[in-house]
Amino acid sequence: MLAMHRVGSAGNTSNSSRPRKEKRLTYVLNDADDMKHCAGVNCLAVLKSLPPDGCDYLFTGSRDGTLKRWTLSDNDATFSATFESHVDWVNDAVLAGNTLVSCSSDTTVKIWNCLSDGACTRTLRQHSDYVICLAAAEKNSNIVASGGLGGEVFIWDIEAALLPIAKSVDATEDEISNGNTVIPMTNLRCINASNSLSVHNIQSHGYGPIAAKGHKESVYALAMNDGGTLLVSGGTEKVVRVWDPRTGSKNMKLRGHMDNIRALLLDSTGRFCLSGSSDSMIRLWDLGQQRCVHSYAVHTDSVWALASTPSFTHVYSGGRDLSLYLTDLSTRESILLCMKEHPILQMALQDDSIWVATTDSSVHKWRAEGHHPQKVFQRGGSFLAGNLSFTRARASLEGSAPVPVYQEPSFTIPGTPGIVQHEILNDRRHVLTKDTAGLVKLWEITRGVVVENYGKVSFEKKKEELFEMVSVPAWFTMDTRLGSLSVHLDTPQCFSAEMYAVDLNIFGAPEDLKINVGQETLRGLLAHWLAKRKQRSGSQASSNGDVPLGKDVSVRNLSYSRVEVDDGAENPTAMVLPSFEFSTSSSPSIITEGSHGGPWRKKITDLDGTEDEKDLPWWCIDCVLNSRLPPRENTKCSFYLQPCEGSNVQIHTQGKLSAPRILRIHKVINYVIEKMVLDKPIDGGSSDGSFGLGLSSGQSQLSLIADGSLRTGIKPWQKLKPSIEILCNNQVLSPEMSLATVRAYIWKKPEDLVLNYRVVQPR
Repeated sequence: MLAMHRVGSAGNTSNSSRPRKEKRLTYVLNDADDMKHCAGVNCLAVLKSLPPDGCDYLFTGSRDGTLKRWTLSDNDATFSATFESHVDWVNDAVLAGNTLVSCSSDTTVKIWNCLSDGACTRTLRQHSDYVICLAAAEKNSNIVASGGLGGEVFIWDIEAALLPIAKSVDATEDEISNGNTVIPMTNLRCINASNSLSVHNIQSHGYGPIAAKGHKESVYALAMNDGGTLLVSGGTEKVVRVWDPRTGSKNMKLRGHMDNIRALLLDSTGRFCLSGSSDSMIRLWDLGQQRCVHSYAVHTDSVWALASTPSFTHVYSGGRDLSLYLTDLSTRESILLCMKEHPILQMALQDDSIWVATTDSSVHKWRAEGHHPQKVFQRGGSFLAGNLSFTRARASLEGSAPVPVYQEPSFTIPGTPGIVQHEILNDRRHVLTKDTAGLVKLWEITRGVVVENYGKVSFEKKKEELFEMVSVPAWFTMDTRLGSLSVHLDTPQCFSAEMYAVDLNIFGAPEDLKINVGQETLRGLLAHWLAKRKQRSGSQASSNGDVPLGKDVSVRNLSYSRVEVDDGAENPTAMVLPSFEFSTSSSPSIITEGSHGGPWRKKITDLDGTEDEKDLPWWCIDCVLNSRLPPRENTKCSFYLQPCEGSNVQIHTQGKLSAPRILRIHKVINYVIEKMVLDKPIDGGSSDGSFGLGLSSGQSQLSLIADGSLRTGIKPWQKLKPSIEILCNNQVLSPEMSLATVRAYIWKKPEDLVLNYRVVQPR
């Protein structure tokens, strides 16, 4: 068997028995089109063309956790790659030469080769909280700064961060391909702003960034000059801080804004700085004079995004008021370029156009006249920006709202509507969702597919329509933070739900065969990994002492090996039951972590079989390779079986009975009939009704019936005479109900269930 060892949690000494929270496995479902974002786009970056190919590229980073690359031509944008590794929202992305750097709410900064197929080359784990913003130096493509909610600002030397590190035992998921050899990269953690030392596998020559220390609160905005000699930062402290990024030392602090600073720009020389704030104002600062030289009241709500013309004479601004304005910094003339339906989060100029990212999953390109902004003002409709924030608000109240210059974008990269509402149905295999376009869909989460698209209907009505009186344990949790369904599996809860194989329409399955829903879901998710792993190991035992995989795959210590295809050992996909086969065309991604290296995200079809305990939770591997499940509680239901009042039928089972929660009432009917037939009270019978029922301390184990050992001679329940009814709380139960359902919907009490039986008189 695969050697398993648990890694103690930090601070957990070897003799401590304190339970440790096991790592979680999450899978994120994709509906059809993986070439589109399915949540708001937080950031944009444009890579200008380099001869010979001569095409520009646009990079988008989204709240769906991925970045995408688009090849731009005259009026077109073609999807060309997805960069998938972050496990939470991507908040910002910058280009440093041909290197793409991104940051995320997963607290990491990631480095990518921007023209690659999307593999992450390094993960930098330095921040203690969400990383919100990045800044790069245009002419010094080696320097990138990152800031976040932890109040930390780090300045990274990208080349040094990418240097190969001597191979160590605890290499992580981040690998750099160097010629033909793959050199594992170790994670880097150094001293953060709070001075708590979290050294993680640092080599003597390990790289740590420069820390710019001084922020007491969250950092939301950063900007750097072209040469990388000046860095500005802003956030909830409402001040613009100026730093020397080469040393991390403070230069000055500029006050003026009344609220969170959300956007910053520096001109190429580093003399002038523009800031946009939640106080709705844009300010222009002269860093030489250390003062604010202009303030512009253009917006009626928070300013979240700024972009300037190459000459720094005009600024494009957008934010919460859905509006994109162009303002002349010297004449204070301002004009409304366009209005969106969604708040503007970021903008990027490309020649005479501007790409605009919003809380919607689509990205729009608008005409902007970046090289000749005066052309826009010649159309008329401009106004003079006041210098007090209430002036614009007052103007908008007086009904003198400006008319946008452009009604429609010149080009749109469409996204997929994100899921905003979801309801887990009672069978715990189907989930009803509603997306931003109002479409209501039904998902089968054990296969990761939409089984029904109801169109634009009432979510509440559809939910009521689909209500079923069934009770299944909550074996997963779920959220829609990434715009799609994220299904979270935690051990041991994810193994708490069982179903009968016949209910899953498994051909040839014995009537009483139970399937563990969590286990089969894991098998389905990791089927590709298993197949790849088998290919790699072939018939030789691998170097770390595993048995050859041909053996451990086919070992399913379960009673239904006979249901499987005969060549199960040769064909790992034969191991996956049809109800748990995930799509390979729009396959889900998994988000998880093993014993080393922190969380990661990958498509299930991109797993290459090399992932082991360092990458995947040990309990997932144990479940899939060795069919081992953790001990589980509450798979049984205890109940008493008593005759109805006035019934003349008595069977000899005064003790408490115990059976699987999923046992159907028709099995209880069979049991009563069996006892009536077998238990002729010759000598008073046995008080605990132990006729072949395998007792344990006064509890009859009905599970024997459930597992088929008493089926001999029992005909299908419908045909049996005499006819028996089972009641609970004086309500006749449907033979198809499970004990769990009766307990949840009819008994509704914490005490042991009481069932009554009676003979139905033939009419």
